[in-house]
Amino acid sequence: MKPKDRIAELRKILNEHSYRYYIINDPIISDGEYDHLFRELELLENDDPALINIDSPTQRVGSSPALEFGTIKHNVPMLSLSNAMNREEIIAFNERMKKGLDKKSITYMAEPKLDGLGVELVYENGVLAHGTTRGDGFNGENITHNLRTIRAVPLSLRKEEIPYPNLLEVRGEVFIKKNDFILLNKNQESKGLSLFANPRNAAAGSLRQLDPTITADRPLSIYCYEAGEIDGNEFQDHQSFLNALKNWGLPVNPLIKIVVDALGLTSYHEELETKRNQLPYEIDGTVFKINDYNARKILGARSRSPRWAIAGKFKAQQGTSIIRDIDIQVGRTGALTPVARLDPVQVAGVTVANVTLHNQDEIDRKDVHIGDTVLIERAGDVIPKIIKVIIDKRPHGTKRFRISDNCPACNQTIYRSESESIFRCYNILCPKQIKGRIQHFASKRAMNIDGLGHKIVDQLVEDKKITSIADLFSLESSELKELDRLGEKSAENLVKAVSFSKNTTFARFVFALGIRNVGEHVAKVLEKKFSSNLKEFIKTDYNELIEIDGVGPIVAENIIQFWSDQSNQNMVQQCLDYGIKLKKKERKKEPIFNGRVYVFTGKLEKLNRQTAKEIVDERGGKTSGSVSKKTSFVIAGPNAGSKLNKAKKLKVPILSEKEFLDSLI
Repeated sequence: MKPKDRIAELRKILNEHSYRYYIINDPIISDGEYDHLFRELELLENDDPALINIDSPTQRVGSSPALEFGTIKHNVPMLSLSNAMNREEIIAFNERMKKGLDKKSITYMAEPKLDGLGVELVYENGVLAHGTTRGDGFNGENITHNLRTIRAVPLSLRKEEIPYPNLLEVRGEVFIKKNDFILLNKNQESKGLSLFANPRNAAAGSLRQLDPTITADRPLSIYCYEAGEIDGNEFQDHQSFLNALKNWGLPVNPLIKIVVDALGLTSYHEELETKRNQLPYEIDGTVFKINDYNARKILGARSRSPRWAIAGKFKAQQGTSIIRDIDIQVGRTGALTPVARLDPVQVAGVTVANVTLHNQDEIDRKDVHIGDTVLIERAGDVIPKIIKVIIDKRPHGTKRFRISDNCPACNQTIYRSESESIFRCYNILCPKQIKGRIQHFASKRAMNIDGLGHKIVDQLVEDKKITSIADLFSLESSELKELDRLGEKSAENLVKAVSFSKNTTFARFVFALGIRNVGEHVAKVLEKKFSSNLKEFIKTDYNELIEIDGVGPIVAENIIQFWSDQSNQNMVQQCLDYGIKLKKKERKKEPIFNGRVYVFTGKLEKLNRQTAKEIVDERGGKTSGSVSKKTSFVIAGPNAGSKLNKAKKLKVPILSEKEFLDSLI
């Protein structure tokens, strides 16, 4: 047999065994036999690298470490779910569904709510094209290389029974099983590394590694459960879609089942709650979705959640402990947060030793004293909080805790705005703030100083090489190469990155300053208002600010507070003296697509879908995942499916990819 043919045969055999192992839980060969076949394929591909394909089983870890994660826009937003906190709210949800659909009985798909990290896998013509985190629901981080390392994620789809679509976007949850988590922490401990707090944090941290070889060593699992955009196949209900996922080789939780009406919902929820501790993975509730897709369309969605689905939350698990001390943490923006230090206690499978008390108002409301015995609950099985103080166990002579009038880090007087309940230290040179401020200043969306990670910042501050943001621009490679983790070349690269960052925009620089409540959007609003003139912005007053659309009283108050501190003005002037230049904002592309709605279907040959959507967006148009009477144009490539047929039926103009590109000229 020719090497090319044997390679194709081995890939097919290995993919079939992965399907039997991860999807249908019916392996027919041992791990050793699988490894032998995998090694044979690896040797054949190494002999002739030209025969290596991106979807080969050997290519799960085939990329160099990334410098940073890019972002990708979800074609269909990854909405969150509204919650039902008890049995009555689950029953009320069923009543709303019956009323909204004018039906006496509703069929649902019920599933466990996994405690992991939501992701989206995108397959184009059956091959994994990219994968992202959920992000903010509209844009996610590109973690394709890391998702490829998960053995349960097929690099290419099966099509033995059901042909796969041209485009398949499928959502899933990445998690780590309980036993795997224990082994992972034992391995961390043996290497002298810090332990992970819980399986969810371990899964999230593993997927956000810039080096995919690290992710490949982590025992990640995944279950897929929902669709994004699909081009080429249509489904009438969710059960059919999940069956198709399994046939295509994607893992689906075996505990998902059909239930009917309120009795089915509550029975499933209560049964799963009793079994939660016996399951091999962490869950924090149940999810119920209407099975019929047409019914889903009728019900629609709110701004952040679909009306046709709900998450049933389990009762939080509780424990008691004693407050041994209360520390005040100082954050990047000077916020003072009281944190209770507890005797360690197990709550919902996690050791809790620290609980935030939020602010003085919360301490007063709960009447918290050092030495109190308190009831702890993990809210939503994630964030621990103090539910109440057990007064009967309070030691004699204790007093209610009060936050001091001075910052514990720099001893400067602290302030509290009338608009919020948090005390703040406004000293920009406060040692507890300086690390966070520099990390924020150097971050990707701010000044984007590549290579200035938090560990480097920690050393620079602790070694007193920098005491303010402006000091970054005076750093030299000779002093940087003395730091741990930085050799001569890395030090030179970091100095170059700092120098390169000097050419930036008004919006990036203002956002980087870390002014309270001035995020990226507000910074861009200010950039437009002051025409990138920093001096005019510094001289602004409260009345001028509140007249700006998008800047309210609280934001205006924080801006005035920031510029009223002469040390802040001095620091900014030092940055300018070191050569920071704010370039004028570039003009946007002409809005030639103003008001038009574009739908892309089939395979694009010169563009990927994300680039095509960005082209439309920056020219004032909109993109949609479905064809309707509001669609202006459908851009159809090879293998276009049902969207093309619908466009013809509705007489929507159809363009080829070339015709679309020609329209840009």
